[in-house]
Amino acid sequence: MNDCIFCNIVNNDIPCEKLIENDSIIAFRDINPQAPTHILIIPKKHITTINDLKPDDSTLIGEMFLIAKQLAKIENINNSGFRMVFNCNKDGGQTVFHIHLHLLGGRKLSWPPG
Repeated sequence: MNDCIFCNIVNNDIPCEKLIENDSIIAFRDINPQAPTHILIIPKKHITTINDLKPDDSTLIGEMFLIAKQLAKIENINNSGFRMVFNCNKDGGQTVFHIHLHLLGGRKLSWPPG
């Protein structure tokens, strides 16, 4: 998808601060962080929203959560606490229509979110 910023990151057309990359996922720092640690974990496969997930994507989603756990430890926020968020569609706060998991931490996070 040429107009998808995350697909362009996957294709190395747009640079990012990659933290982890494997055959199916890339994790990188958000360019507009909402917390001291704000990392985006994206699948290389383009999936527009959570509503577009298929049963075959369950392993991919599980891998995204395991990478978030690994990054929380690397970032030293695993014990103090962190939040993982998927936004879905406009009213859910999704601004890039390629699913992505936000890993946020490094400060006290309020509830409910905005």
